[in-house]
Amino acid sequence: MLYGSFAGQFVRQPAGLRDHPALVLNADFRPLSYFPLSLWPWQEAIKAAFLDRVQIVAEYDEVVHSPSIAMRLPSVVVLRDYVKPARYPAFTRFNLFLRDEFACQYCGSRGEMTFDHVIPRSRGGRTTWENVVAACGPCNLRKASLTLRQAGMSLSRPPRRPDAVELQNKGRKFPPNFLHDSWMDFLYWDAELES
Repeated sequence: MLYGSFAGQFVRQPAGLRDHPALVLNADFRPLSYFPLSLWPWQEAIKAAFLDRVQIVAEYDEVVHSPSIAMRLPSVVVLRDYVKPARYPAFTRFNLFLRDEFACQYCGSRGEMTFDHVIPRSRGGRTTWENVVAACGPCNLRKASLTLRQAGMSLSRPPRRPDAVELQNKGRKFPPNFLHDSWMDFLYWDAELES
């Protein structure tokens, strides 16, 4: 058994309760992010509900108890205050791979990825959105410190700085392994619609 905090009280909980994340939606009922999907542990969702920072719009069947209250675990919460998304995402390895859809920009392969400087650093290339691409290990080794022309390679698309909306849309192509049924009305994955 684990112990968890619930409205300032500590209660025993079965191990399975830590596996009930809450989908977090912005005040406009859109997920804060698709990839990674904006999720909170159930404890954070309950705390935010008690602090009146979120509205609970869907619940799991599981219940937690404090000495004076029983409450179903939130599965979907909506922020009361709108969080304005950043216009441009941070330049991180993860966001770079998401921009490039987890595919090597030289050969198109997927799997284990690294990144490559199109203009090599040894030739003055900088580590920026406009000069770095996702690459598989073999292509990265083949290109080494050469220019594209010297290596006889080409890019599937030129690197550029994406905006936040573009990354959100790309994130929709990669749904997580687990999607609770109560989340489906709030998520818009790239799936064919039924007629």
